[in-house]
Amino acid sequence: MGTTASQLRKDLLSEYQELTFLTKQEIILAHKRFSELLSKEDRNIPTPRVPMEKVLSLPELKSNPFRKRICHVFSTSDMKDGSLTFEDFLDLLSAFSDSATLEIKSHYAFRIFDFDDDGTLDGGDLEKLVNCLTGETDGTRLTTEEMRQLISNILEESDIDKDGTVNLSEFQHVISRSPDFVSSFKIVL
Repeated sequence: MGTTASQLRKDLLSEYQELTFLTKQEIILAHKRFSELLSKEDRNIPTPRVPMEKVLSLPELKSNPFRKRICHVFSTSDMKDGSLTFEDFLDLLSAFSDSATLEIKSHYAFRIFDFDDDGTLDGGDLEKLVNCLTGETDGTRLTTEEMRQLISNILEESDIDKDGTVNLSEFQHVISRSPDFVSSFKIVL
């Protein structure tokens, strides 16, 4: 289903519109931006992949503290290297689009925050999440006690079944009470 042509075929464009939350214009722009990231050699292979380092160079991702996790979550690479095909790139943009539903956005946010990919947000995931948000320099890093207290507070508020972790439905319940989540969870090319 991949395409390397400088222009997308009409049938693929229609299919991508049906399968994503993106408009025709957004898909065409995404294809242009993706193609610009490809090396000349890669433009001639059927389903090229853009290395994560090149994806991270996009201005829209450069300052996102979760940029590497975003690439890993949306990458279909068997090598788990965070590289993206055009369809991976479209999936990423679709999930972060204004038109994506709260359910889709919260599902991907959960996967991005689940650093160990075990299907739950435990203390380790929450610590990494907080460090991504606050920065990991000596001036911004929380003390061990501050981190412990913050994680305890997060679990107290979010862990409905009191198993010491936050599962997807608990996370979605918390997100549903955050009116600004949908508008802030976006990437626009």
